[in-house]
Amino acid sequence: MAVLLDAAVRARVGRVIEELRPLGPGVAWVIPDNLHLTVKFLGGVEETRLADVTAAITRAACRASSFELAVTGVGAFPSPTRPRVLWAGVTAGATPLTGLAGDLDTALAELGFPREDRAFSPHVTFGRVREPRRQPALASALVAAAALDFGRVQVTKLSLMRSDLSPRGARYSELAAIPLTGA
Repeated sequence: MAVLLDAAVRARVGRVIEELRPLGPGVAWVIPDNLHLTVKFLGGVEETRLADVTAAITRAACRASSFELAVTGVGAFPSPTRPRVLWAGVTAGATPLTGLAGDLDTALAELGFPREDRAFSPHVTFGRVREPRRQPALASALVAAAALDFGRVQVTKLSLMRSDLSPRGARYSELAAIPLTGA
C-alpha cells in the first residue's frame, strides 16, 4: 500500500538524489519515477487474495478523509553517520497518515498479514546502502539537507502496488486505487 507522489515532488527529490549520488558510493538509488511513500508492505500476494486485500484496504480507507502531506527534509535510518536507508521525511500530515497505517495494519491482520513490529515512521525511501559503513561526506550532506522542502501532496487515495524486480531495478504498477472516503 502506498501514497503516490506527484511529479513535482518526485522531481525535487530526484534533484537531491543527483546531488548526493557522488557522495554515496554503494548506495542503490531509487529512480524518481519510482518514488512513493509505503504505508504497508505486503510482500508477495497471490492473485486469488487480491479481492480480499482490496476489501480490507477499502474498510480502512473509508475511515480516513483526504489530507495533505508535506514532504520535508532528508535523513537516514538508523542515523546519518551509519546509514542503511536514505529518506525524505513527512512533516504535516504525519498524524492522519500514521492513523491510516494503523487502520490498514489492523484490517490486513484479519487476513493473516503480520502486524508491523515497529511504529510507523512516514518517509519516502530514496536510497538503500548496500554495505553500511561510515560515509562522512554523505552524512554531512544529509545533515545540511535536513530542512529541505520538497512540496506538498494531497492524499485522496491509497494505491495497491505491484513490484516486479529485475536487474535494472523495480518496476511498479498500480493494481487498485482506493479512495479515502471518511467524514
